[in-house]
Amino acid sequence: MSDESQVYLPESFVALFQTAGRLQPGVTRAYIAQRCEWCEDMAQLLVDPAREHMARLGITEEDVVHSLRPGLSDPATQLSEPEAHWVAIRLLELLQGH
Repeated sequence: MSDESQVYLPESFVALFQTAGRLQPGVTRAYIAQRCEWCEDMAQLLVDPAREHMARLGITEEDVVHSLRPGLSDPATQLSEPEAHWVAIRLLELLQGH
């Protein structure tokens, strides 16, 4: 069995690549796995800076994610708008310990 078939892809992430009325995504599983890894890495990298921001400003997890959200849409992040939204939600989950 290949490593690719063992990579966990959250349904919430796969849904970013599905179009209305279709069960199968419009791209390959390998592409989705690559994008998922990029997005998960981005969320993980933001945890410590987000916690520092929360401590410095005395704000909640929701507030810090809200403040970081516009930057996730910057073209330099290489995230599509749906991916940026997913990263924001994933960051919130990580900050809340889920």
